[in-house]
Amino acid sequence: MLPGKLLENKVCLVTGSNKGIGRAIVEKFASEGAIIYANSREENSLTELSEELFKQYNATVIPVYFDVTDHVAAKEAIIKIKKENKTLDILVNNAGKVSYEMLGMVNFAELREILEVNVIAPINLMQLASKLMVKQSGGSIINISSMVGEKGTKGQLGYSASKGAVIAMTKSAAKDLAKFNIRVNTIAPGMIATERFQQVLSEKFNEKIKDIGFGRLGNPDEIADACVFLGGNSSGYITGQVIGIDGSLKL
Repeated sequence: MLPGKLLENKVCLVTGSNKGIGRAIVEKFASEGAIIYANSREENSLTELSEELFKQYNATVIPVYFDVTDHVAAKEAIIKIKKENKTLDILVNNAGKVSYEMLGMVNFAELREILEVNVIAPINLMQLASKLMVKQSGGSIINISSMVGEKGTKGQLGYSASKGAVIAMTKSAAKDLAKFNIRVNTIAPGMIATERFQQVLSEKFNEKIKDIGFGRLGNPDEIADACVFLGGNSSGYITGQVIGIDGSLKL
């Protein structure tokens, strides 16, 4: 007998889905049988992807367009999911904002924007999603952090601070929600070959590839694989954990 798909009929919300790691997560979830609400703030940016995944996997991928910092729109998206499915099994907080600056060059207006996107918006979505998950007595929340949030790095103070906060809030939320059988974990990628990262690689990080033990950049699919594991039943006793995916990166 062939094994079933790992996320068969699980209802998921993935933020920041139109490119990079978010797109890879949506594609991988689709291949594993999930029902996916794919978020982007760019209107119509997910239409082609949705159609492609339907043709390839007969997958249900429903675009939901909103800025994650718009709490009203975020709540409306959760209400839509509840109305259409009565459940939300997996939330992936992937949408994020990156910055590059030394301590002496921190722009506080930009720092506040980073914290709104990378910290406050995921907390809001965790709060909204967990209310639905409590009623169904279970669920999995996956926050995308970064190895710089755990170890720090030169020239990314604001971004590192925000991703460190993601790690801390994940651990706290896991304790808050454990009694409801809701798991909360975070994935901390290292240097991943997304389009956005490769654009700045030659300018800021090219010399750092030699600091990766595996000698190469990570692939977005490798982050998506970990999301499948954390969203599926095989990780049923795992919560409050930071899973580093960095190919033995030295920061």
